[in-house]
Amino acid sequence: MSAVLTRRQFALAGGAAAFGLGIPTSDATSCPLTHVRSIIPWDLVNPELRAPLSAFLGRFVGFGKFTWSNKELPTIRAGASKAAPPLATPTHIERVIPGLKGSPPVRVYVINAAGHKDPKPAILHMHGGGYIAGTAAGSIRPLQDVAKEHDCIIVTVDYRLAPEALFPDSLNDNYAALRWLYDNAEKLGVDRHRIAIMGESAGGGHAAELAIAARDRGEVPILLQVLIYPMLDDRTGSSRKLPPFIGKYMWTPEANRFGWTSLLGVPAGSASVPAGAVPARVKSVACLAPAFIGVGSIDLFAEEDIEYARRLILAGVPTELLVVPGAFHGFNSLAPDAAVSKEFDAAWNTALTRAFASKTAA
Repeated sequence: MSAVLTRRQFALAGGAAAFGLGIPTSDATSCPLTHVRSIIPWDLVNPELRAPLSAFLGRFVGFGKFTWSNKELPTIRAGASKAAPPLATPTHIERVIPGLKGSPPVRVYVINAAGHKDPKPAILHMHGGGYIAGTAAGSIRPLQDVAKEHDCIIVTVDYRLAPEALFPDSLNDNYAALRWLYDNAEKLGVDRHRIAIMGESAGGGHAAELAIAARDRGEVPILLQVLIYPMLDDRTGSSRKLPPFIGKYMWTPEANRFGWTSLLGVPAGSASVPAGAVPARVKSVACLAPAFIGVGSIDLFAEEDIEYARRLILAGVPTELLVVPGAFHGFNSLAPDAAVSKEFDAAWNTALTRAFASKTAA
């Protein structure tokens, strides 16, 4: 297999298991939308996003027989490790910080931490990659833009990947980074009462896990959790089936089963999973940090993300939910110049701006 995914295409877009799919030449459909089984997935794709998606699938038509397995991990990770080089400013530094007791040290990258007179708000970021791929270093370039936008400091975590590291190894790494950021706030120039956590795809799942752990341990207040099409429920695409047009493009049920099984150490959708590993299975979401959740309507994660937002709202957690019609997993990465992508990115950036300007975290 010679084709390799770039980091932008895999880690942010979530990878592509739907390569080689036939794409209709006509946008017209003769099937009424009331007949779910007759819906053509392509007809539901936002028109702005069709050309970028078609080009992407066309470039990787050779992946038609791609299977998600440990055998393919080197190929997946090789593609996910590629990224645009960082800018000179805002500056970034690599640090190796202590892990939790019994865990190894953790590598983090600190962005925009130099030369501040007054304490700045901060974001702890966890990268995407299906729990099995991606690197913190690959997130530096896009996070530099976020740091400039919000005049904030960002720490992105190089957590351990599955399947070599099972849950809770990655959570321990992320929590160690959160504690380090909080405990070293003065040295880093951070306002410890304005710390948000953020992630996309699997990184969003990690952020949700971390918010739950922070609530339960009561050591670090979190101002906001920004969950960008987060990966929250191992049952999606395994024990919980979806209409065939949901998750058809980019991150698919097969990919989801592999990612979750790799993290949990038991098959995705099992009757029992490690406590705290799957945010959607946590019994109570009360008292969690306020949340922004954004997802596309044909993303594999649409139902689980909407349901998680519903649970947060009913538990009294201030929650903003944005569902983008016709958007697939990672659409804003694959088509960053599309108006729908710009509106989506503006929405979660606005949520951050509002949070950083508000009162301190509880």
